[in-house]
Amino acid sequence: MEIKKAAMAGTLESSDAQVTVEPGNGTIELSIESSVIHQFGKQIRATVLETLGRLEVASARVTVVDKGALDCTLKARVECAVYRSNDVTENLPWGGVIR
Repeated sequence: MEIKKAAMAGTLESSDAQVTVEPGNGTIELSIESSVIHQFGKQIRATVLETLGRLEVASARVTVVDKGALDCTLKARVECAVYRSNDVTENLPWGGVIR
């Protein structure tokens, strides 16, 4: 899926994450800000990249501001931001693409 425009999902509340996606230049550029980056940075990165892979996103700038979100929350935020960037609002395959 192509990232057509900048889009955001999530909040900066505790146990959530704010994910922003923007059109990229042929690669995935991932920036992560988290107070638990030293403990869970590798897992956050892996979850975001896996989700983008399942959505077939190959080019994007992605920014994650994590406030202690679980993997399922990160997946949902990434999925939502990607769909919003494409103005997909109907017949969303929730749970079908992302597992």
